[in-house]
Formats: sequence, C-alpha cells, structure tokens
Amino acid sequence: MPIATVNPANGETLKTYEAMGPEEIERRLQLAEATFRTYRTTPFAERARLLHRAAGLLDEIQSDVARVMTTEMGKPVKQARAEAAKCAKAMRWYAEHAESLLADEVPADDDVKDSGASRARVRYRPLGPVLAVMPWNFPLWQVIRFAAPALMAGNVGLLKHASNVPQTALFLEDLFHQAGYSEGTFQTLLIGSGEIEEILRDERVKAATLTGSEPAGRAVASVCGDMVKKTVLELGGSDPYVVMPSADIDRAAQIAVTARVQNNGQSCIAAKRFIVHTDVYDAFAERFVEGMKALKVGDPLEEATDVGPLSSEQGRADLEELVDDARRGGASVLCGGERPDGDGWYYPPTVLAGITREMRIHREEAFGPVATLYRAGDLDEAVLIANDSPFGLSSNVWTRDEAEVDRFVRDLEAGGVFFNGMTASHPAFPFGGVKRSGYGRELSGHGIREFCNITTVWHGA
Repeated sequence: MPIATVNPANGETLKTYEAMGPEEIERRLQLAEATFRTYRTTPFAERARLLHRAAGLLDEIQSDVARVMTTEMGKPVKQARAEAAKCAKAMRWYAEHAESLLADEVPADDDVKDSGASRARVRYRPLGPVLAVMPWNFPLWQVIRFAAPALMAGNVGLLKHASNVPQTALFLEDLFHQAGYSEGTFQTLLIGSGEIEEILRDERVKAATLTGSEPAGRAVASVCGDMVKKTVLELGGSDPYVVMPSADIDRAAQIAVTARVQNNGQSCIAAKRFIVHTDVYDAFAERFVEGMKALKVGDPLEEATDVGPLSSEQGRADLEELVDDARRGGASVLCGGERPDGDGWYYPPTVLAGITREMRIHREEAFGPVATLYRAGDLDEAVLIANDSPFGLSSNVWTRDEAEVDRFVRDLEAGGVFFNGMTASHPAFPFGGVKRSGYGRELSGHGIREFCNITTVWHGA
C-alpha cells in the first residue's frame, strides 16, 4: 500500500511519500536507543513540563490538524476537532498524574519482616524504545493514548502509522519536537507493513503496542512472542448495545444512533449489535431507524455533516459484502443498504433486522455505519446473544433495574460495561478487551504500567 494522502470524499491523491530506506531506519533506531539512556533519568517535573507544552501547542492548532485528519480519512471535521481536544486533555491528565501512578509501592510491614528484609519497595522503571503500530480511524487519539503515558514513564516512542495518514503521522513527530522533546524521544517511521517484523526483531526495540485488525495483531504478537517481548493489543470489536424494558427508550434510541455512526461507523468501540427486549423492540426499532434516516451524509469538511465517507474504496466494498450476504440470508433492510451515486466512498446509515448466526455480519465486525437489530425474549437471551461473538471489547446496557445491572456486570464478556450511555474512552479509566479484541490495557494507571519494568527492591536486615 502506498504511503499517501488520498481524500476519501472524492478519491483524489493529494500527496505521496517515499518510504524510509534501511539507512534512515537504522539511524532512527540508533537515535532512539541513545536518547533513552538519558531521557529515562529525566525528572517527572521535566517530563510533565514538556507534555503540557505539547498539549498547549495542540490546542493552538486544533482546527488545522482537524482538517488534515478529515482530509486523510474522512471523519466529520467537528469530530476531528473533538479528537484533537481529547488528545490535549489526555496529555494534561498524564502530565499531572504520572508521578503518583508510578510512585514506589511499599509492602505491608509484616510482609517486609516476613521476607527477611529491613525494607522493601516496588519501583516502576521504563523499558526503552516502544514501537507503536497505529490505525487510521482515530489517527491522533490512538497515538496519543500510547505516547502520553509511555513518555511520562520514561520510555521513548517509535510510530509506524497507517499508510493513508502520513501527514498526521508527521504532524505528531513535529508536535513533540516543537514542544521541546529531543529528536529521538518520539519518531515517526514512514514505512510499509513489510518492514515491521525486522524492527520488532531488533534488540533495541523493547516492546510493541498495536491497535488494528485481528490479522495485524496476530502478526505482531507472533513476532514479539518469538522474541519474548511485551505487547499490548487492541483489536476489533462488535460491541453489543442491550436495551431492557425499564430503559428510557427515547434516550436509548437517540444515543444508539450516535453510538453506531460515530467516526462514520469506523470505530472499534462503536455499538454494532443492538439487542432489544421483545417488550420494547418495536418502539426502539421505530425510533432508531428514524434517527438513522435523519442523519446528513456528505462532505466531511462541512459543519452540518453527520456522516462522511468511509476511509477507502476497499473498506466500502467490504461493508457492502457483509450487507449483501445478510440480505441474501433473509435479513430485512430497514433503511440504507445501497451505495449512493457520485464521487467518494460514501455508504448510507443502514439498519438490518432478522439476523441469524449463519450470516457473516453476525460474526464479523462491520466497520461502517451499519447496525444489526436482534430481538431478545429475556435477560438470559440478551446475554447469550451479546456474548455470541469472537470479540469482547466493550458493551452498552440500558436498564434502570439494579438487579439487572449486577447480572450484566457479572456475565457480559467485555473489557467494559457502560450503563445508560455509550462507550467512550477517558484517560482515567482502563481501556481494552478480551477474546479476539486483544489483551493488555491502555489509559489509566494500568496503561502507564504496561511498559514498565515492575521491579522488586529488597534490602537485607
């Protein structure tokens, strides 16, 4: 795949880049290793000052970088601005909390004495250069939620971004350099996927994190497993959105629309499978379909646009195949389902009902504005449908019954359970999944400790 900016709103290639050659890759690896030797001893106060500076710079140019993201991958520009603001917020959160999150832990006195020590503690030390393999769908946020904690922990970052967002990738490198970080602290590698394995096998790279597809995750995990290197994987998701009779149906249907089409439906944590109790199914379905039909599809640079184009022609073709397979299997198309005429890789908000286990869309992730509706007879059936997926990233449940809340928290197979609202990430809360959605956690204290050497320090009596 060429490294290029191709505007998904019209298919026009705006800018192309040459991939870095072996000599430049080697130079950057050497620089990362050398920089880590000194950066790892930088006091937390200095790390925080630099990250606060980066956040301030990002705020100043929020509108400019938002237009770049929109032009490269098609998200509505108002959502791109919100993404940039969220990144600055996360930077500030880690700048303010990292030192306490990584403070030495002191065991209980009785345990220290029982171990035969006069004193003991647990210290979090950085690992070294970390390679981040990142996707195009949230081209700024996915990187910052790795970079902010990694840099505050004393690591240095190497970014292999998706090949269709090179301008965003280079912007990120420039942002950190302008903030005052030395060149080797955060570097973008303009390379294709074929160069990733060699970099992962390099002894100077100590760990890797990947957000992306299941095949990409398997490939990175396989290489790092062979090299015995730490990895964190955030892969696909087909999140359930369960609606029970006690829910506020109007509100549940309204939020369901946003939860499905955020980022043009190209989000791992977007709600995709809408599982509705039979007592409120008809009422919810009517409101949900009305909301999906009312969305404005169009130029993502226009403020009034709700849904822009998919990021690539292949992405739209993949989505069409899932819809067509479901239609052939007997699914009902309640709205959408047909490619519009004209330029760009647009696809309309679509709702399918009558889904069966034999349809591909029941097992595969629909990466675009396509929702599937399921009818559940009771709570047990709702849980059964929700868990009948190879993925387990997050989940949404609408209920005002506390007994049902307890059951869903206990039984849903997911890395998050969000009640009476849509899944969202926040720097204070851990983010990640189970099953084929990956392993490890990003964000919060759990995320910053993923790439630390958790060290026992023991002193004899």
